[in-house]
Amino acid sequence: MAAVSIQALEKSYPAPSAGAPAPKILKGIDLEIPDGSFTVLVGPSGCGKSTLLRTLAGLERPDSGTVRIGKDDVTFAEPRDRDIAMVFQSYALYPHLTVRDNLAFGLRLRGTSEADITARIAEVAPQLELEPYLDRLPKQLSGGQRQRVAMGRAIVRRPRLFLFDEPLSNLDAALRGQVRVEIRRLHERLGATMVYVTHDQVEAMTLADQLVVLHGGVIEQAGPPLEVYKQPRTRFVASFLGMPPMNFIAAELSLESGEPRARAKGLDVALPRRAKELGARKVVVGIRPQDVRVHAAAPSDGRDIDLRFELVESLGFESHVHGRLGEQGEEFVARLEADEGRGIPKWGRIALGVAAESVHLFDPDSGRSLLGAQP
Repeated sequence: MAAVSIQALEKSYPAPSAGAPAPKILKGIDLEIPDGSFTVLVGPSGCGKSTLLRTLAGLERPDSGTVRIGKDDVTFAEPRDRDIAMVFQSYALYPHLTVRDNLAFGLRLRGTSEADITARIAEVAPQLELEPYLDRLPKQLSGGQRQRVAMGRAIVRRPRLFLFDEPLSNLDAALRGQVRVEIRRLHERLGATMVYVTHDQVEAMTLADQLVVLHGGVIEQAGPPLEVYKQPRTRFVASFLGMPPMNFIAAELSLESGEPRARAKGLDVALPRRAKELGARKVVVGIRPQDVRVHAAAPSDGRDIDLRFELVESLGFESHVHGRLGEQGEEFVARLEADEGRGIPKWGRIALGVAAESVHLFDPDSGRSLLGAQP
């Protein structure tokens, strides 16, 4: 096992045409990955997460900055000299070799004795439930079994660092859930340092003990998953994590009897008391769909959220109600209990409430959170 330290890392790719500036993919990345942690790099396509992982693996060379694994500066070291194991999006198994020989291949290249190879395979195969398949070829395995073989080939190496590059993206939804649980159990058993890249927020939230959200080649926020989810520092982080995504409404912040409120068409909500320090100004209000509740009747003073219903998505265990705030106001989605979404007439009104501490505020220009960490 080993901690990883990344400092001021920058990476550009060749310019697409003569005279054009070289696109900068990583823009001064600073990241500390604790020894034994499961760190997940998450973000949309093109944010730099796979480039960061490949640079950590030694498959890409940075323009500047440093990468340390343990006490070793490996910034420009070859992949074979970093003592890492990588599991790719494609299984990358040798089709003419059995599962046993696929597991042993890397060890034989390193000159490991056959006795040691046999012992390592005997240790890893039961962990991944591969014992019945050791003499099969990859074509005789399911997708999930092939992915377990790819993980086993990494585990038998006993590296100090595991790297995963979107290993579940080729699997169907049910199998992704199964293998995701297996990967987390594997980390609990090995206690190894793992870095995992995905664009899937469910994978990110359920696997990580450190979540790193990237956007446009920079780290928007890093920390424990629930902290990042509940206390997003930027509008991008707030929008990326959560399904359905957070609602954003341009509003005016004002004080009423000394208490802060945010107002827009179809919206009049109380804010956390610390919002008083912001004074009267324009803001972007963020409200997660699952933080709203249905009022028994429309509030007589017209406060809280006035949603004009347009569409209900029924998922069985819950309903996603889509509509607009007030008369042709901004779009808004509410996540309600399954029964609450039934029987609402189209263009009907739903009165919703939200707790003040569940309301987020963002700067309209910079997108930064205006409330900071929760007290």
